[in-house]
Amino acid sequence: MREYKVVVLGSGGVGKSALTVQFVTGTFIEKYDPTIEDFYRKEIEVDSSPSVLEILDTAGTEQFASMRDLYIKNGQGFILVYSLVNQQSFQDIKPMRDQIIRVKRYERVPVILVGNKVDLDNEREVSSSEGQALAEEWGCPFMETHTSLRAMREVNETRLLIFWVNCPFKCLELLKRAVMFSSRSH
Repeated sequence: MREYKVVVLGSGGVGKSALTVQFVTGTFIEKYDPTIEDFYRKEIEVDSSPSVLEILDTAGTEQFASMRDLYIKNGQGFILVYSLVNQQSFQDIKPMRDQIIRVKRYERVPVILVGNKVDLDNEREVSSSEGQALAEEWGCPFMETHTSLRAMREVNETRLLIFWVNCPFKCLELLKRAVMFSSRSH
């Protein structure tokens, strides 16, 4: 069975764990409990073949930033999450992507940019156009979402699978090319 390794990165409190847990278990986390590192596995189907999606939900605090290089080194795809109601969290993902590129030593690493908490639109500090512009600059998919209880009823599994599986793993073709390119360069 093929295994795909995805690392979820972003500042503390942006909803990384809520997004991950909602996808893996179908439940919503109501209480914020800062993550140090959580690891999830979900059986999925990719290209009609059974596969395992391994998701590493990382700490968002600076206290654990030194561990990111190891997470990035082992990851195949990356989901960068920021909160639409926190401009600083949007700024924080830019150096995280730079770190991914530095560790992977390749510009076209598979990344998805996610603006979370769209249900709090009246408190928005980051516009959709800002997120879209950054995604275009990086050449990666972009989406806005939310993990509220209402979202669990509104967002069906097909949309979540498209988000968690199809987007990053179409990007995995870039990673395969990057691996081939870097092996030829050395």
